[in-house]
Amino acid sequence: MEKQANNLPRNAKKNISYQLVLTTLILFLTSLVGSAQSSSYEEGKKYILAGLTVSGLESYNEQTVKTYTGLRDGQPITVPGEEISSIINKLWGLELFSDISMYITKVEGENIYLELNILERPTLSNVTVYGVKKGKIAEILKDTDLKKGKKITENLIANTKNYLQNKYKKKGFLNTKVTISTAKDTSETNAQSMVMNIKKGSKVKIGSISFEGNEKISDKKLKKALKKTKEKSFKNILKLKRSKYIPEEYEADLVSLIESYAEKGYRDARVISDSIINDGEDLIDINIKVEEGNKYYFGDIDFVGNTVYTDRQLSSLLGLKKGDVYNGVLLKERIEDNTRPDPNDITSAYQNNGYMFSRVTPVEMSASNDTINFEIRIIEGKETFLDHVTIDGNDRTNDHVVFRELRTRPGQKYNKADIIRSIRELGALGFFDAENVKPDVINPDPNAGTVDLNYSLVESGSSQIELQGGYGGGGFIGTLGLSFSNFSIKNLFNGKEYKPVPMGDGQTFALRLQASQTYRVYSLNFSEPWLGGKKPVSFSTSLSRTKQFAFDTSSGFSSFERDPNQTFSITGITFGLAKRVQWPDDYFTISHSVGYQLYEFNNYNLGLFNFGNGNVNSLAYTLGISRRSAGTNPIFPTSGSNFEIKAKFTPPWSLFNGTDYAQLNEDEAALENTSGTEAQRIEQERFKWLEFYKVNFKGDWYTTLAGNRSDKSLVLRTNAEFGFLGSYNAEVGDVPFERFYVGGDGMGNFTLDGRENVQLRGYANNSVTPFNTTTGQQDGAVIYNKFSMELRYPLTLKPSASIYGLVFAEGGNSFNNFKEFNPFEIKRSVGAGLRIFMPAFGLLGIDFGYGFDSDYISGTNEPNGWEVHFIIGQQF
Repeated sequence: MEKQANNLPRNAKKNISYQLVLTTLILFLTSLVGSAQSSSYEEGKKYILAGLTVSGLESYNEQTVKTYTGLRDGQPITVPGEEISSIINKLWGLELFSDISMYITKVEGENIYLELNILERPTLSNVTVYGVKKGKIAEILKDTDLKKGKKITENLIANTKNYLQNKYKKKGFLNTKVTISTAKDTSETNAQSMVMNIKKGSKVKIGSISFEGNEKISDKKLKKALKKTKEKSFKNILKLKRSKYIPEEYEADLVSLIESYAEKGYRDARVISDSIINDGEDLIDINIKVEEGNKYYFGDIDFVGNTVYTDRQLSSLLGLKKGDVYNGVLLKERIEDNTRPDPNDITSAYQNNGYMFSRVTPVEMSASNDTINFEIRIIEGKETFLDHVTIDGNDRTNDHVVFRELRTRPGQKYNKADIIRSIRELGALGFFDAENVKPDVINPDPNAGTVDLNYSLVESGSSQIELQGGYGGGGFIGTLGLSFSNFSIKNLFNGKEYKPVPMGDGQTFALRLQASQTYRVYSLNFSEPWLGGKKPVSFSTSLSRTKQFAFDTSSGFSSFERDPNQTFSITGITFGLAKRVQWPDDYFTISHSVGYQLYEFNNYNLGLFNFGNGNVNSLAYTLGISRRSAGTNPIFPTSGSNFEIKAKFTPPWSLFNGTDYAQLNEDEAALENTSGTEAQRIEQERFKWLEFYKVNFKGDWYTTLAGNRSDKSLVLRTNAEFGFLGSYNAEVGDVPFERFYVGGDGMGNFTLDGRENVQLRGYANNSVTPFNTTTGQQDGAVIYNKFSMELRYPLTLKPSASIYGLVFAEGGNSFNNFKEFNPFEIKRSVGAGLRIFMPAFGLLGIDFGYGFDSDYISGTNEPNGWEVHFIIGQQF
């Protein structure tokens, strides 16, 4: 039988009602024609579907399409009817076809045969992009989701074009033109290739910004209020301020412009109009017309609805009084400041006191002449308590390690400040991604006054492996280091917990081995932050052993040889306890430690004293007071401060050991020009037991200069350091150990003689350490100070790697005695650097520093110049 001309709707944009009318009309005409054929078709009659065929397919399977329609042989079907229209619309919704038609091919009594004819949309075979750098093409294809096999539609082309034009307009390329064309690809079935041409043009810059209507505020101040919309000028170039025109930023700056008026009392100020005038292809001028209105002042400010706080307390928090110039921006901030995590505003005062459901709303009651009277309406709500506190995401860290750091407990009052503090403590652990510690308030019940709190955590690497080799100090250096900062010693003998080592209890275990031709280093450290598990009292212990060999470099490092019969060793053991205290506030920690070091000499002379054989003992107690409140991310703090003062004391052995040190000095002076065994005996007697006291101070302050998000913040770090090594008895003198060596990267520098290395970039290692006028060599300083400033900006703060760049300016110096000490006589430097923190390897970095002054080694008055420093496992 021939096909009957019963073509159903073809246009995908027609609605169901239109298709039904058209289908009914065509099938009605078909029924009239059908009277001349062997079989007739009756409109609206229910038939039995005897067969369905699909034509026009190129890449799809016929059975798949038939199954998707839901039609099956033998089912009743009304032609025309809503069922057929619904199937057609369902197929259109797939966006896989450019044409869909339904035909009646045959009618035999109660049976009807249908044919579904479709035209497939072409698929994308490849994309060629012109007009951008090769390195950017992959990014464009990813952002636009243009991948092989994707169906090409008009919407796909239009959306891709709009996305790219808007993408470049946001970067200042306002004249960006994007053209997209397709062509048949004969190498594949029903495929088309796409060619994309991007013409960015030049960045459109702002030539000038002018204002009209401003009488009270100058053009200069209004231009300053436009934070990101700056005109092209030499002054702005020096300030590193761009002059690109970006519509979204410009609209936001217009709001900032009005806020600048509101800060100065002009409540009614508004932008009447603004115009953009083309001044060439890549240059525009902006004219902004404003209406300033009158200047207003605060009148009466009344509080309504407050019972928790008195009017006087709220007035103190508000900090505004009658007669003050009206400042709408400041008023909002004093009511609720959303730009800081811990603001001192009225809303926070309520939320820090358990009133989570409180609402504070300022309402203008009247404006008489130039005075505005306000009413601060407060709905305190019901006092809110924490019902449940839960955590999730801690896959490796045991629950008790997390819960003991939380300042929020079930049954406690809701306190926003405690939540923020808990975030900081969890971030400071180092076990979780500090940027992704998310407290979620769930199940709030204003009527019952309860709320649940859940902390969502993301585990980050808490162990580090150091395996490296290098050349230095005259030979190959090999290092093996293992540091587990979330260790579990109780599972040390539980084989099931080795994944790869027992983890989860928050303990620290570190083992480090380093060896070269000239020295050996072994160290073992363990700490338990919650001794006993109930209070924040930490216990730590460490064992260390270093051994250094004498070596001969008279013929250069190429003929470097060590002497195994000349050695210097230091063996040490330390035990420490530290406790977090509540006064002056709970950021303070007091620590105590006792350490013993044994210095052993075997035919080895450091040059600091005369003897090269024998032992020196050191038993010292160290008291430390620290306060650490720097931000939530220990890798990249954005606020707060850290400071620490440590005092180290040995017993004053000279008071009770019966040794006459004055006589020893006389005997030593008599033997000044000799180097026999008697001179060595006298020197060894002097330092058999070291006696000294040592004071160190270090402070860091962090301030966010720009940016509300930590991963986009420009942060200023300021630092000050001071150290002093003193003696109890002038007859004994300063000990030869524990001295300060300033300059360079602050690393060990292949010297293991008990010194303290102090970093000072822009100078060579130890080069800012003065020479001893008596010995003519660098014996180490007994006092130093250092100051530095850094501007830091993060490139990424992802858990896999945190990277930030920095520029710095710093200065420092060291001195042989307190009489020479001058805190303002410093060696200055500036430079830039990069830091990379990866959980598995710790902190790595590089600095390029320029020293403006001469060091003590060169012996010239010329600037030291450029130095390159590599940083491993420490921060400046």
